Amino acid sequence: MSVLLTIGTGKGLFLARSDDDRTSWQVSGPHFPTTGVYAVAIDTRGAVPRLHAGITSSHFGPSVATSDDLGESWHEPDHAPVAFPEYTGTSLGRVWQIAPGPADQPDRVYVGTEPSALFVSDDGGRSYDLVRPLWDHPHREHWRPGFGGQAIHTVLPHPTNLDSMLVAMSTGGVYRTADGGQSWSPSNTGIQAPFMPDRFPEYGQCVHKVATNPHRPERFFAQNHHGVYRSDDAGATWQSIADGLPSDFGFAMVVHPHHPDVIYNFPLSGERYPPEYRCRVYRSGDAGASWEALERGLPDENSYPSVLRDAMCVDDADPAGVYFGNRAGEVFASADSGDSWGLVAAHLPDVLCVRAAVVA
Repeated sequence: MSVLLTIGTGKGLFLARSDDDRTSWQVSGPHFPTTGVYAVAIDTRGAVPRLHAGITSSHFGPSVATSDDLGESWHEPDHAPVAFPEYTGTSLGRVWQIAPGPADQPDRVYVGTEPSALFVSDDGGRSYDLVRPLWDHPHREHWRPGFGGQAIHTVLPHPTNLDSMLVAMSTGGVYRTADGGQSWSPSNTGIQAPFMPDRFPEYGQCVHKVATNPHRPERFFAQNHHGVYRSDDAGATWQSIADGLPSDFGFAMVVHPHHPDVIYNFPLSGERYPPEYRCRVYRSGDAGASWEALERGLPDENSYPSVLRDAMCVDDADPAGVYFGNRAGEVFASADSGDSWGLVAAHLPDVLCVRAAVVA
């Protein structure tokens, strides 16, 4: 089995490849050196995997590049693939999320951006159009930037219902559409915003990440700014599942690829350190009713780096691989669903995002 792990950092993209069931890794890069790579996707719907990388150059600005040969070569269009129309009066700050569409729409790709907007491509990611109904939403004037900016960082298309999608942003909260993007409704009932006068506002929550499993797409899990939640009704309402975690603050939330009740979280203290300065991933096997610390093979003391919202992922193998990178440039992998861990790479620039998949 061959697995590709993409590692987006503050100074380029690194690719790690394992051809021995994730026992050892060969790391190449940096691709796009000196650029910030905040979003990567591995699209396995076609005959060959297509890589998408959201790159941000301090000189040339933001763009999206694609590769059809696992990163051996890259294609960047002459025109900006993601650009705000002139009537919006704004410009693209950064691509925060790249999400392939449903399996029966192999050329559809979505991106979430800063400022908060959703774009869609129907040519495999070569060009994108703004989803105007979300951009024109009356709540837009009230969306405010969080510490990391004002951006749509989560895009979750329904795997079979083409009309249904969920997005999440900082700091606007969760929004859903049930009519193919023609209208959008806030979906934050039960999610607290302790920094606001109304602790349960209709919108304005600082959601850090939302995740789901395609085998149970009506269930979502969210890591909020102080709060961990589950929704069993497609995002209409949320309930806390933070009991059993050492902290309800963090950025990452990941769902096992085959078992919808198995989720992974990386708690942080309010100072953005791992609690007790111990590097531990937390796993729940019962949809958040209880949690266990996973630490075999991880640093057990004097660990200070944080894990960002897209810096944890799973692959689609069986048993599943679990991965995370931190802001100290370390990347860890587990080939047994989180029971044990090993170091993939160290001394990289700060890790912003990771994605993994089985590839031919």
